Amino acid sequence: MGSRRFHRVWLAGLLAGLLVLAPSGLHANPDRWKAEWPKTDFSKKSVDLKQIFSGGPPKDGIPSIDAPKFVPVAEAERSGLKDREPVIAVAIKGDVRAYPLRILIWHEIVNDTVGGVPVAVTFCPLCNSALVFERLLDGRLLDFGTTGKLRNSDLVMYDRQTESWWQQFLGEAIVGELTGKRLKMVPVRIESFAKFKARKAAGKKVLAPDNPGMRRYGNNPYARYDSRARPYGFFRGKLPPGLPPLERVVVVGKEAWAFSLLKARKRIEVGDLVITWEVGQASALDSPIIARGKDVGNVVVQRKTKDGLVDAVHDISFAFAFFAFYPKGKIHTK
Repeated sequence: MGSRRFHRVWLAGLLAGLLVLAPSGLHANPDRWKAEWPKTDFSKKSVDLKQIFSGGPPKDGIPSIDAPKFVPVAEAERSGLKDREPVIAVAIKGDVRAYPLRILIWHEIVNDTVGGVPVAVTFCPLCNSALVFERLLDGRLLDFGTTGKLRNSDLVMYDRQTESWWQQFLGEAIVGELTGKRLKMVPVRIESFAKFKARKAAGKKVLAPDNPGMRRYGNNPYARYDSRARPYGFFRGKLPPGLPPLERVVVVGKEAWAFSLLKARKRIEVGDLVITWEVGQASALDSPIIARGKDVGNVVVQRKTKDGLVDAVHDISFAFAFFAFYPKGKIHTK
C-alpha cells in the first residue's frame, strides 16, 4: 500500500473513533477482546474491563517505533523541526536525546535504549501525557506496542512478552499476567526544540522518522483539541470542578498545579519541589501545523538536593485526566 493511501486509511480509522457525535461507535467488548488477544490473561485484572474502550485503530494500528533513527541537531533543523516545537528530552548518563512530538503524535511509543538503559518513550495525545519508563522489569526486558484501546481517554499499551495491558498515565499493568506491576518512571523534560538545542551536552541527537512520507509529520491530526470545552467522547468520567477540563496541569504524584497558576507566578516552591514556567513552546494539540500552535510555555520540575537542583519525575497532562485517575488528588489553582 502506498504511503499516502496508508496514511488516509489509518487516519480514517483514527477519526472514526474520535467522532464525538457518534457515541454508539465507542464500545467496550471484553468477550471479543479475549478472542483477539489469546495470549492475554484476562482472568487477572485490576480494573473493570467495561471501563476500556476501543479507540478506532486495531492492535498496533498506531505503530510504535522499535528501531529508532537519530540525526544531529543541525540535520533535524534542516528537516523542518522548528524552534518552538515540543520535544521530550531524555538525558541518561550523558546520552541526551530529543523525541519530537511531531513524530510521537503519530506513533505514541518509542522503544529505545538511552545511556545503556532500555526505555519506552510514550505520548498520549488525548491526555497530553508524555512519560518515559524503564523497560527492564524484575530482570525481564519488555517492549511495548499500542492496543488501540483507551481508559479514561488514556493510551492503553501492551508488552509484547506477556501481552499484558498497561495504563500509560500510571505506568501500571491493569490486565494480564503482570497486573499490578509498575514501571519505573524516568525524569524528563517536555521542552521546546530551542531549549533542547541550548543544552550543554556533546553528541545531542534527535529522533527522525525512518520514512518521512509515512505520516504527515509536523501536522497535528487533533487540530484545536486543547481548545475544546470537553474531551472527545471516549471520556465518560466526571470533569474536574472549577477548572477547564483541557487545561494543562503539572502532575507530581497525586498533586497537580494548573498552568494558569504557573503562568501567573512563574515559579512555585513547595518543600523541596521547584516548578518554573517560561514562554517559548508551541502546543502540539492546537494548530493543524504544530509549529504554529499557541504558546503553552516551558515547564521545569526539579527537587532541591545537597548537590543542587535535579530534575524530578512529573507529567504534564490535562486536568480531566488527572482528576479521572486521582479523584481525591489536589489540583492547585491559587
